[in-house]
Amino acid sequence: MWIPTEHEKYGVVIASFRGTIPFGLSLEIGDTVQILEKCDGWYRGFALKNPNIKGIFPSSYVHLKNACVKNKGQFEMVIPTEDSVITEMTSTLRDWGAMWKQLYVRNEGDLFHRLWHIMNEILDLRRQVLVGHLTHDRMKDVKRHITARLDWGNEQLGLDLVPRKEYAMVDPEDISITELYRLMEHRHRKKDTPVQASSHHLFVQMKSLMCSNLGEELEVIFSLFDSKENRPISERFFLRLNRNGLPKAPDKPERHCSLFVDLGSSDLRKDIYITVHIIRIGRMGAGEKKNACSVQYRRPFGCAVLSIADLLTGETKDDLVLKVYMCNTESEWYQIHENIIKKLNARYNLTGSNAGLAVSLQLLHGDIEQIRREYSSVFSHGVSITRKLGFSNIIMPGEMRNDLYITVERGEFEKGGKSVARNVEVTMFIVDSNGQPLKDFISFGSGEPPASEYHSFVLYHNNSPRWSELLKLPIPVDKFRGSHIRFEFRHCSTKEKGEKKLFGFSFVPLMQEDGRTLPDGTHELIVHKCEENTNLQDTTRYLKLPFSKVIFLGNNNQTMKATKESFWITSFLCSTKLTQNGDMLDLLKWRTHPDKITSCLSKLKEIDGSEIVKFLQDTLDTLFGILDENSQKYGSKVFDSLVHIINLLQDSKFHHFKPVMDTYIESHFAGALAYRDLIKVLKWYVDRITEAERQEHIQEVLKAQEYIFKYIVQSRRLFSLATGGQNEEEFRCCIQELLMSVRFFLSQESKGAGALSQSQAVFLSSFPAVYSELLKLFDVREVANLVQDTLGSLPTIMHVDDSLQAIKLQCIGKTVESQLYTNPDSRYILLPVVLHHLLVHLQEQKDLIMCARILSNVFCLIKKNSSEKSVLEEIDVIVASLLDILLRTILEITSRPQASSSAMRLQFQDVTGEFVACLLSLLRQMTDRHYQQLLNSFSTKEELRDFLLQIFTVFRILIRPEMFPKDWTVMRLVANNVIITTVLYLSDALRKNFLNENFDYKIWDSYFYLAVIFINQLCLQLEMFTPSKKKKVLEKYGDMRVTMGCEIFSMWQNLGEHKLHFIPALIGPFLEVTLIPQPDLRNVMIPIFHDMMDWEQRRSGNFKQVEAKLIDKLDSLMSEGKGDETYRELFNSIIPLFGPYPSLLKKIERETWRESGVSLIATVTRLMERLLDYRDCMKMGEVDGKKIGCTVSLLNFYKTELNKEEMYIRYIHKLYDLHLKAQNFTEAAYTLLLYDELLEWSDRPLREFLTYPMQTEWQRKEHLHLTIIQNFDRGKCWENGIILCRKIAEQYESYYDYRNLSKMRMMEASLYDKIMDQQRLEPEFFRVGFYGKKFPFFLRNKEFVCRGHDYERLEAFQQRMLNEFPHAIAMQHANQPDETIFQAEAQYLQIYAVTPIPESQEVLQREGVPDNIKSFYKVNHIWKFRYDRPFHKGTKDKENEFKSLWVERTSLYLVQSLPGISRWFEVEKREVVEMSPLENAIEVLENKNQQLKALISQCQTRQMQNINPLTMCLNGVIDAAVNGGVSRYQEAFFVKDYILSHPEDGEKIARLRELMLEQAQILEFGLAVHEKFVPQDMRPLHKKLVDQFFVMKSSFGIQEFPACIQASPVHFPNGSPRVCRNSAPASMSPDGTRVIPRRSPLSYPAANRYSSSSLSSQASAEVSNITGQSESSDEVFNMQPSPSTSSLSSTHSASPNVTSSAPSSARASPLLSDKHKHSRENSCLSPRDRPCSAIYPTPVEPSQRTLFNHIGDGALPRSDPNLSAPEKAVNPTPSSWSLDSGKEAKTLSDGGRLISPPVPPRPTQTASPARHTTPVSPSPAGRSPLKGSVQSFTPSPVEYNSPGLSSNSPVLSGSYSSGISSLSRCSTSETSGFENQANEQSVPGPVPMPMPVPMPMPSFSGSEEPVRKESKTPPPYSVYERTLRRPVPLPHSLSIPVTSEPPALPPKPLAARSSHLENGTRRTEPGPRPRPLPRKVSQL
Repeated sequence: MWIPTEHEKYGVVIASFRGTIPFGLSLEIGDTVQILEKCDGWYRGFALKNPNIKGIFPSSYVHLKNACVKNKGQFEMVIPTEDSVITEMTSTLRDWGAMWKQLYVRNEGDLFHRLWHIMNEILDLRRQVLVGHLTHDRMKDVKRHITARLDWGNEQLGLDLVPRKEYAMVDPEDISITELYRLMEHRHRKKDTPVQASSHHLFVQMKSLMCSNLGEELEVIFSLFDSKENRPISERFFLRLNRNGLPKAPDKPERHCSLFVDLGSSDLRKDIYITVHIIRIGRMGAGEKKNACSVQYRRPFGCAVLSIADLLTGETKDDLVLKVYMCNTESEWYQIHENIIKKLNARYNLTGSNAGLAVSLQLLHGDIEQIRREYSSVFSHGVSITRKLGFSNIIMPGEMRNDLYITVERGEFEKGGKSVARNVEVTMFIVDSNGQPLKDFISFGSGEPPASEYHSFVLYHNNSPRWSELLKLPIPVDKFRGSHIRFEFRHCSTKEKGEKKLFGFSFVPLMQEDGRTLPDGTHELIVHKCEENTNLQDTTRYLKLPFSKVIFLGNNNQTMKATKESFWITSFLCSTKLTQNGDMLDLLKWRTHPDKITSCLSKLKEIDGSEIVKFLQDTLDTLFGILDENSQKYGSKVFDSLVHIINLLQDSKFHHFKPVMDTYIESHFAGALAYRDLIKVLKWYVDRITEAERQEHIQEVLKAQEYIFKYIVQSRRLFSLATGGQNEEEFRCCIQELLMSVRFFLSQESKGAGALSQSQAVFLSSFPAVYSELLKLFDVREVANLVQDTLGSLPTIMHVDDSLQAIKLQCIGKTVESQLYTNPDSRYILLPVVLHHLLVHLQEQKDLIMCARILSNVFCLIKKNSSEKSVLEEIDVIVASLLDILLRTILEITSRPQASSSAMRLQFQDVTGEFVACLLSLLRQMTDRHYQQLLNSFSTKEELRDFLLQIFTVFRILIRPEMFPKDWTVMRLVANNVIITTVLYLSDALRKNFLNENFDYKIWDSYFYLAVIFINQLCLQLEMFTPSKKKKVLEKYGDMRVTMGCEIFSMWQNLGEHKLHFIPALIGPFLEVTLIPQPDLRNVMIPIFHDMMDWEQRRSGNFKQVEAKLIDKLDSLMSEGKGDETYRELFNSIIPLFGPYPSLLKKIERETWRESGVSLIATVTRLMERLLDYRDCMKMGEVDGKKIGCTVSLLNFYKTELNKEEMYIRYIHKLYDLHLKAQNFTEAAYTLLLYDELLEWSDRPLREFLTYPMQTEWQRKEHLHLTIIQNFDRGKCWENGIILCRKIAEQYESYYDYRNLSKMRMMEASLYDKIMDQQRLEPEFFRVGFYGKKFPFFLRNKEFVCRGHDYERLEAFQQRMLNEFPHAIAMQHANQPDETIFQAEAQYLQIYAVTPIPESQEVLQREGVPDNIKSFYKVNHIWKFRYDRPFHKGTKDKENEFKSLWVERTSLYLVQSLPGISRWFEVEKREVVEMSPLENAIEVLENKNQQLKALISQCQTRQMQNINPLTMCLNGVIDAAVNGGVSRYQEAFFVKDYILSHPEDGEKIARLRELMLEQAQILEFGLAVHEKFVPQDMRPLHKKLVDQFFVMKSSFGIQEFPACIQASPVHFPNGSPRVCRNSAPASMSPDGTRVIPRRSPLSYPAANRYSSSSLSSQASAEVSNITGQSESSDEVFNMQPSPSTSSLSSTHSASPNVTSSAPSSARASPLLSDKHKHSRENSCLSPRDRPCSAIYPTPVEPSQRTLFNHIGDGALPRSDPNLSAPEKAVNPTPSSWSLDSGKEAKTLSDGGRLISPPVPPRPTQTASPARHTTPVSPSPAGRSPLKGSVQSFTPSPVEYNSPGLSSNSPVLSGSYSSGISSLSRCSTSETSGFENQANEQSVPGPVPMPMPVPMPMPSFSGSEEPVRKESKTPPPYSVYERTLRRPVPLPHSLSIPVTSEPPALPPKPLAARSSHLENGTRRTEPGPRPRPLPRKVSQL
């Protein structure tokens, strides 16, 4: 049975539980669970992360934790009873966990690893806290570490700042808002501005001395040196090195590591240096022999210096090597470091080039305790402490020091009878009063333990040695008296014995007879001479002698001559126990000299402060002792001395001695009668303030009043204790009188900054400190009344001294912060005074920072839920006096311009924040009664209106994002809670007072505006929060947006007919609210739109205004990221909304205006679909097709459906920017052209818009034209640029602006040059299908054709698309998908290549037009594309697959031509036809023949630098034919069975036969050309080809060609445009037509290649494999089987056309070497050179291309009954290339090589040069009518060696095979333009002539001219839509008037439009189009 749990309420899951049992709850390890019931080892409850799902789980899987339960019962809340820091850690780590993984995903590796370390560190610290074994201090330390790390992590991850008090999180409900603000600000400041440490420390670690000539031990001495004052500022750090230069005691770090402590900020300067002196221990001379002397001396070695400025960057200097300089002249050793600092180091030698002192240095900041904590490892290993010389900047009480510093300076000695100077060594001892040497009190430095004696270093042969060695003597105080220091001087011999001979000594006593110590300074000591063996142990013998020259000379002038030798030392005492000051000693011993008391008290002020604080207690005892002795005589003097000492403690240096004085007053002070004298003297001073001229001393007294009152109070308490409270009334009267004097002096007004006002200021500064003292003796109310009276006496006039006003306010501030104010009784007394002063300052807007601080403190004391009567009364007082001024102040300071300096801005922000916190505190404290009183206090409606407007404005300011830092979510939520509570109170007042006849638009508008921005705040969007944060917010505040939404709805309903005032103004704001993804909020707000539509309909009969505003606002809001798919569905759905309201759509359907309403909803929904897609796409980083496509979709929607011109133009420019970013310059130009079309060439002024300035329409259109031309130029679409150049040139010409006209003509000329000179790559085109519901709306279940980038092949394109749609699945077939794919909740991509079919063929068919002109027309203005799919119909013949091989040809028609405003356009219509095997075979042969002709032509005209392509092509065709290639066609189609069963194919069979014969002719001629050019090493191959050719001919049954088709020399009309510029077009004999029967209309428009190696049985399997896998490493997107379907060719002649989907890699031929394969695959192909089959998109080479008929009419099957006659017409092949030979069939010259005919001369012409000067090769020699001609053919218009392409590649795309391949990409030329011309002209054949003689240019008959003129060139680009398909008007910006003369290429588009339209009439109508926009001239 399940029993509710009593104690087991909360637990943590310790093992994961899957919950697979019935009612089981799935749990993860680490989850926290709340337990509701238990039963037999099972619990029932829920995981706190998902409280809605309840279930059961085993009790053994849960570890129980202590928790307390709130609200027991159904809605109980469980709170764990653990340390709040632990709770915070747990929840924070959970939040971090998820975000940490996201860092990895986002590749933010650095933060990922740092956070990982921090999380581990926090977990370790958490364990320490949980174990509970820490001491109190350690626990505090750990918590500090934890919170620091939590704050760091939160800041790095952008989480909220957590307010804390003593390391625990603070509940904002438990403290006042002002206190919360302070906590937040404190943490924010701490985070932003680290506090500058006042104390610094230098860590030094000695590593080694690197020097080549060591061998002796060394002493290294570090110290800090001030080069400005030329003195050391620290003690020395002394360490010893061994003979190798390493520390002698490496195991003792304190011996080689030191911390130079207590450096002040003033010590971190550039002129502070680290100096290192190195002393060697050894022989006198460094190079002496070892046996010269055994005695060791200290000798100078070297010095190094480093400026501390190098360490100020904060980096650790780990391996610093200091240069060590050796001293050449030992007499300068004492100042070697100074010389190096002064850069005078030229006089010193370096110890070696690579020598140096290796040290590690680091500068640490903070007090020493903090350093100990943070660098505990340093201290735990051991480090010596090197102090600063003397006391640190701040002297701490209790610090015990007694250090005497002695510097051994220099000596002056005589030679002593020697011929050379002495080597003097000084030895120092400390001798006590008993004559015994003191042991271990001489310290050389911090790294070394103290020694008993000191030996100086020895300077060689120097009678005036200077040592400057600093020593520290830490002698105990008790040993000081009677002790002296003795210095012994010895001469060190360099002889073998090396003895040291004593020759003199000096001494100095440490303390003088009067008790003073040796004074600081330099002392010249007498050197007493003595014998070598003198015994100095008996000190009595010499202590009676004089020790100092000064004393000696003063006493005995006669003996001056006897004291030539001197010795100098400098002493400096640093002691807290001993003094050198005689006056101090006199004062302390005042009883022995009573007569000196007055002078001693006077001299006290002159004594150094450090001396006084050393003996503070003794001094104070002395003063009060003197006061007790004779208060009448010394009272005033003692008072002044006391004031001096008190003020001394105000100095920062002695600030820490205040506690010493406090302790003295509490524990040691015994002056029970002193209070009378102190009060009397103090009153005397106060009474004289107003009269005294000089007030400095009085101000000193007032400054000290705090401690004077402490002495007075303590003295009175002692007196009361001693006497049982006598004279109490008298004491009270004294105090009252004193304060009355004070009040009088305060009430005096002084004009300007006089002495009186300064004294008032001084008094006010220190007066609040007195309160706590008075409270020790008086009642709280008494003190409060005293203080109120005193502060109330202050004058409130503001024009007096400003500084005094500030001091007054500070006094008020200190009063509020004082202990007195915390008591409610005293607070109620003081509050009016405080508020009065605040009000005065706030009205004047002065001292706002102080005012804010005072107000904050006032509110800090009023907790949130204080409902005591006193608090309510206080709130009453504050509301009455301050609420209005507070609102005004906030408005004033927030409307000020921001300060420029960052410090001022910070200050400004602080004061604003504090005032805001005060206002919020006040509002939160106000109850119903307060609000009621407030609203009733307004006497008129005007006042109420002003108040409401003011508070609404302030609330709007509070909601601003910049009001608080972004991570202050806690503060924002509290503020919002207060705002919404207040608004709910005030909305009642709004309803009651400002509706109906009192309606006030301004106040209602302000209300709605506030409500909307309140709901839209970022900090209230709970959807963006983590689940835990969202849960906390909802538990504490609920969803405040919904509350405010309901209030908006309620207020809107109350408006009634006044709603019309807010339509359409509020549509945008309300729409913004409904876009928030909160279902309840949306349900509340959406019905308001129905209401608006209804009221607008009533007012004006329609709701166009509502519609317009809705659409405009929707665009801007959704672009900002608002709204989602759910919102779109909700807007359009039939889900019931708020309360009784049905859905919006249902509600509209009930209205009379439902049609327009439903239409509006539908339009808005469709717009939302597009906007959502647009927004999603714009989130991507890079510009991709998806972004562009989405923008195009939206742009068209605004144009066609909404007719919103401004939005349309905005999106045109957005699209333009996207294109520029993606470098789609052509598309960018077309896009801008859309805007250009909306403008006219007029002078109408246009307003400033987007980036355009205010200008005329003409100027803007000119600017647009120039920009578009520039983009066409960059996109290499120069033909389009030319049209625009002409258009703008016409404008310049009409305005006679010849300067610009000239520039424009030059620009036009430059574009022509670029067409001819620069290479253009032809792009690939790809068909892409987007299937599935997961695609954006504008792509979903649609197919598009996309123009690829330069060099982009299918493989790369496919990868790009998959990158753009990473979740898409690539379909592996080309079949149309079924409905299941369309409806799938997924993304499917179907991609394959398609071939463009140019609409106009005229330029392409013209002979002599250069290829670089034609290339433009092949790939521009393309509406139609196609691709082929081979398949077998019927039974498949394994012997001959050709019999059943059909091709399915699909034609795609686009909605707009490519290129256009996008790289891709949607497919509008598709047509599918099937080609029979015979038609397929015909195309295969036609293509191969065309390819052969092109190669032969290029070879003949020497365009080919390498003959390999021709060799390989011939080899491929001949070899395949010999091995059965063409014979397969014979077997398939020439057999009797086929002819009988297909009688309708007679013509086609004849055509196939002719093509086979023609191929044989071409091959024969090709071999002749090949022999002429073949290199010697390929002769054997040529011979083999010739032999195989004869075998091939015999297989055709041909021995010799018939006379009518004998081969003749070949001339190619397009061979070399430059050479053959004036050649006539080829003539054709009438017999030619007999050889050229009609060709199949099912022909491919591009040159195809066929593989005859593909007819193997293996390849036949590939045919059925629709995935189209091929042998190369191409993409899996190959959607057509390999063309290898027969074994017609030899196994080693693979076709170049066995292509796969990757256009860049060609199929390899087994014949090719790897090298050749590589060069083939890497050859730079023209982008479109590949078969037209979609499944085999690899292009043919340029050489294989022929001229096509791009209109596509011939592509339709002949059997189609719907085709018009012109579509069925078939054009014969042109006769521009004839194979003519004599009877002997000789085509070779004597040398056996082919002779090309010479170039004919240019004939005179009367026709238009543009039309008749076509580059055509010379015509062949004339033929007699008896000699028939075979069909002439035209080579590819694109030369093999196109500019910029590799021309020496042996092969471009595989071996050239016979072209008899079933699946080849049938892309031979459609009947080309010159075929038409050749037929229409019917020029008779010329007379036969000898071959070498050039044929003259034939003249044209009159009937030909019109034909030539009719064949107009199509426009270079067609923005015009095709007739019957695109009724959208043509941009008139591209129209050029028709001229009578035919224009040069490219022509004006109007002339081309007629032919354009005629072609269009042949197309079937695709169906209704969207309505065209009415012509509207842009207003923008």
